Amino acid sequence: MRTTRTVDPTKEPINLDEAKDHLRLDGTDDDAYLMALIVAVRERTEDRTRRALITQTWEGVLDRFPSSREIWVRHPNLQSVTSVTYEDENGDTQTFSSSSYYVDTVNTYGRISLEDGYSWPGTENRANAVTVTFVAGYGDDANDVPQMLRQGMLILLAHWYELREPVILGCTLANVPESYNAIVWNYRVDGFPGNA
Repeated sequence: MRTTRTVDPTKEPINLDEAKDHLRLDGTDDDAYLMALIVAVRERTEDRTRRALITQTWEGVLDRFPSSREIWVRHPNLQSVTSVTYEDENGDTQTFSSSSYYVDTVNTYGRISLEDGYSWPGTENRANAVTVTFVAGYGDDANDVPQMLRQGMLILLAHWYELREPVILGCTLANVPESYNAIVWNYRVDGFPGNA
């Protein structure tokens, strides 16, 4: 499943006050820069963990429905499935009834499983014939994100704030602190099942 985020989170896992407290900053001179760093840190952390952190909407596409009875959904933690649409054999867009499937939000990777007595419909023979729109993330609030993960993000934020240049003569720099890597590695999900 190839995915694209269609609705960004409305909040960040770290707010400006937390960032400034962590950096021991007063004043507002760097507020805009800090907000940009917070977004970059969240995006980096989502990329490294392969998870959505704060509630956001995604679209995933498949060329056809799978031969199995389930569609695995990327970007844990799956909260809900908004719709499953497809191009039928005549090329018309159809919505697959939500009463035909069950949404599993318990597994690390969420999945859409056919209910008994149902099967996937036929699709037009073309790329991206099936679209799954879904909502993922730990929740709507920063406190829904595990505190350890948020702490790792503060470590990376401080690193990027203090070391704004990729090279300083006479110094050996790490792209990211090892403490950040150690924290986010514990939250990384691997081994995507099913229709990868």
